[in-house]
Parts: sequence; C-alpha cells; structure tokens
Amino acid sequence: MKFYKMNGAGNAFVIFDARSEALRLDPDRIRQISDPETGAGADQIIAMERSLRGDVFMRIWNADGSEVSACGNAARCVGWLMMQEARTDSARIETAAGRLMAGRAGENRVSVDMGSPLLKWEEIPLSSRQDTRALETSFDTFANAQLGQGGCVNMGNPHVVFFVPDLGALDIPAIGPRIETHRLFPQRVNVGFAQILDRQRMRLRVWERGAGLTRACGTGACAAVVAAARRGLCEREATVIADGGELGIDWRDDTDRVIMTGPIELEYESAL
Repeated sequence: MKFYKMNGAGNAFVIFDARSEALRLDPDRIRQISDPETGAGADQIIAMERSLRGDVFMRIWNADGSEVSACGNAARCVGWLMMQEARTDSARIETAAGRLMAGRAGENRVSVDMGSPLLKWEEIPLSSRQDTRALETSFDTFANAQLGQGGCVNMGNPHVVFFVPDLGALDIPAIGPRIETHRLFPQRVNVGFAQILDRQRMRLRVWERGAGLTRACGTGACAAVVAAARRGLCEREATVIADGGELGIDWRDDTDRVIMTGPIELEYESAL
C-alpha cells in the first residue's frame, strides 16, 4: 500500500492510500508508525478511502491510536494529493465531521473551507453550561499558570483557547495534559495558548488531544481566531504563527465559514 509522509505548516502526517485496499491498524501499530524512533514520525495517521459524497474520505487517527473526526492541516495535504492526481484546482474531502472543500492557493499552498464554528456549550461539548466566550472554570492553578478565562470553539473537534501575554513563560507539556483531560471536557479537548501580537497576527502553540505539543494545528488555528474575534482581541481575518509555519485564517462575515490557507510539503512517498 502506498503512503505519503507530508506536513502542513509543520504538522506531520503519514497518509495511506486505502482506496483500493482496506487499511487495518490497531492502536499499537498506529503508535509505532507515529513514533519517529520506530516509524515515520507523525502527529496523525491518515487513511484516504473511497467516498460516495466526495473525491475521497479522510479517516484520522491521533498518534496515541484514538480516532478523531477532523484535522485541518491533514485536509489541506489530502486535498493537494487529490488535486495533483486529478490535475484540478479543487477537491471535495469527506470526513466524519462533514464535507470540506479544498482549493489551490498558490504553489504548494492550499485553502480549505472548514465550515462554521460551533459555539454552544453542548456543541463543544462541555460537561456543564458555561459561556464559551469566557469560561467560568479557572485553570490558573495548573503549574502556576496565569491563563485567564479560556474560550471554547468546536471546529469538527473540541478546542479551548487561552490568551496569554508571554507564550515563552508557559510550561505547556505540564499544563496541556491536565486541561486536555479535565472533567469539564467529556471528550477531552485540544488546548491552545495564543499570544496576540496585533489585530491581525498571533502566536499559537497547541497541545493536541492524543498527540501532544505539535508544530502546528489547523483546527486549533481556526479556533484561536474565532475565539479571539469573539472577545474583540483580533480581526476575523488574521495570520496565525505556529512553530512550523504560518496559517491564514478568515472567519467570513457573509457565510460564517472559516477558511484556512497555508503551505503543504510532500517529504517523501513509499509503500508498505
């Protein structure tokens, strides 16, 4: 079976072409492939499968073996593969969270329509009713962090975003796992830490549920801009600077949909 090692703004993936042959992976095998010492190294493992509602169905596993519904940077990578194969400028990607439209945005750059953000507490989901713009629950005692009130957004997967004055002052590997598994988040949560640079730029680091601290997170970048715009901290169109690259996020006024644009890289391809 053919596979591709790719990254989207540094977010690393192993993408299997399972359209003609079923891919059978148990959690141990997923963890082995994801580990850079025992496998290719990846934040997520992706299977491209046949689809009746799109050009391809994208199945997603986190590095810990858990299956999830959405991954924005993986969608951009899979969209690029489909567009290269069909020699087109757009691709329809079916996921467990719905259909996504990807399009070329330049050489090795891809945009994807991530759909409308879900903002109600039960849509995140949270275990109790809270204002998702600014949570009542405090996480400031975790590793002596001063995080303030987090904002929650579901972009096909659950996110909480904290706006901090200095990203470098945070011990994210200590704080992230404790918030990821907090009782407020029954499905666990992706934890974003954002530092606003100006009205159209922010730095972001994300502790991803099931993957840990990654070099970029596409749905996390979307969630950060939505959460910041809801609090009046930035414009609805902004650049998110991750450790692995930059992503342009546009939360459209006219459609309520979030468009994400950024680089992709095909590192190599091989076969099992």
